[in-house]
Amino acid sequence: MFIIILVISIILIGLSLVGLGIGMLMKKGGKFPETHISRSKPMKDLGITCVRSTDRNERENYKPINIDEE
Repeated sequence: MFIIILVISIILIGLSLVGLGIGMLMKKGGKFPETHISRSKPMKDLGITCVRSTDRNERENYKPINIDEE
């Protein structure tokens, strides 16, 4: 029973991958949509950036404070 379910699952996953490939070939300029936050226009319009970029900028602009304890 397990092998039958495994074979059916593999066939369905294969068919879905073939369908995605055909869809990309048929679509003009077909490529996967950009999902990275820093390259997404709607995210840029909202001012949302990638956490890695934000962290890098924060580390570059970091100024330590001096706390004098008495």
